[in-house]
Amino acid sequence: MIDHVRDLASVREATERLLDAAASWDNATLAEASRLPGWSRGHLLAHIARNADALVNVLEGRPMYADAATRDRDIERDASRPLDVQLADVRESGERFQAVGREPADWDRVVELRNGVTDRASRVPFRRWVEVALHHVDLGVGYELADLPEEFVLREIEFLADRWSGRPEVPPVTLRLGYEENSPSWHTGGDKGDPVVLGGTRAELLGWLSGRGDKGAHLVLLEGDDLPELPPL
Repeated sequence: MIDHVRDLASVREATERLLDAAASWDNATLAEASRLPGWSRGHLLAHIARNADALVNVLEGRPMYADAATRDRDIERDASRPLDVQLADVRESGERFQAVGREPADWDRVVELRNGVTDRASRVPFRRWVEVALHHVDLGVGYELADLPEEFVLREIEFLADRWSGRPEVPPVTLRLGYEENSPSWHTGGDKGDPVVLGGTRAELLGWLSGRGDKGAHLVLLEGDDLPELPPL
């Protein structure tokens, strides 16, 4: 069962962890490339801040973003700000999200995110946790997939496995935590093509599903001929 109060606390912890890591930077570090193609670390921090405000919009019944162009323009506008301004924005936008999360609400209601995607309001805090935690990894400052909390990784594996389920361009894939038949496992992909079974650590499974780290290069192919390629997230 989703516990939005507990997830809000996890979001706060993840945000503080990111802010603590960035506190030792200077403006030159902020301008360096992140692990996301075409984005500096400044772009990532700007995105993290604007995503908090966008999810406030979602929880308050407004469109997440006015449109894709506005979203992209706002990130580009904010990317080159000085470090102290960026960190204050991440902290203050995060507090705005926490404040809305503390308000009495029907957490079972369905809300709309980007591109017509819908979800229950109670899942929004976890979605915010994903944004903060994975983009902390994307900053490329020594925080890696293997450093993410176990609970987060297992939930995100389940979330992404569900996201890729039913996709015709992805063969039937079983993801195994470990290498034994009785290991915890998840299923994803469509129903066409030769089945594939992949075994590995939590970080390796998440890396393949999210297109991060070594992108599954160290997963063990327990069944099948090739590591399937996933579409971009």
